Amino acid sequence: MKFSWSYSALKDFENCPRKYHEIRVLKNYQVKKSEQILYGESLHKAAEDYVKDGTPIPKQFAFMQPIIDALLSKNGEKHAEFQMALNHELQPCGFFDKDVWVRGLADLLIIDHDENMAWVVDYKTGSNKYPDKSQLELMALMVMTYFPNVVQVNGGLLFVVKGGLVKHKIRREEYDELWWKYKERVANIAAAKENNVWNPKQSGLCGWCEVNSCEFNPKHD
Repeated sequence: MKFSWSYSALKDFENCPRKYHEIRVLKNYQVKKSEQILYGESLHKAAEDYVKDGTPIPKQFAFMQPIIDALLSKNGEKHAEFQMALNHELQPCGFFDKDVWVRGLADLLIIDHDENMAWVVDYKTGSNKYPDKSQLELMALMVMTYFPNVVQVNGGLLFVVKGGLVKHKIRREEYDELWWKYKERVANIAAAKENNVWNPKQSGLCGWCEVNSCEFNPKHD
């Protein structure tokens, strides 16, 4: 059964299959963009323009310039908002190709071909209390696929508002094992699609969920 996924889609499914199905598959509901989401989008765009074109960072985001400058001082080619997509055979393909299996977007990617190393950084505007390093693993795997000469990816979750960098290092010898881990997780989505079973998962987030047709939503119709 063919379908495509991203890290955010996988997390949505694991948090609640019902919500995933209603929003991402059936598109019965739309996620409303909160002030926090809009703020994050503006910050990411400011960082992208600065890295790509040297566009001055707006004053409201000036606090992140020293951090980005430190990253840009590293040797290697720099990419902002670098799109990656792989098919089922784990071969790079177009981001919107029909046979795309997984998509990923690196906020900042630095490739040092001389040292066969890479840095992949994801900007975070939220809390750094529970950092999720799994996202860095997936980005590292995709980077290693796109750049076969890379033997080590130094990943980082950069909490630009709260401050701090959560690091996670992935080496080439971990490549196959980590891909199997993701294939096993994604297989749960495939099983749900094949059986058309999308059980809801009750949690403390139900009160903020857009799917008000769910029995666990306090706003249930």
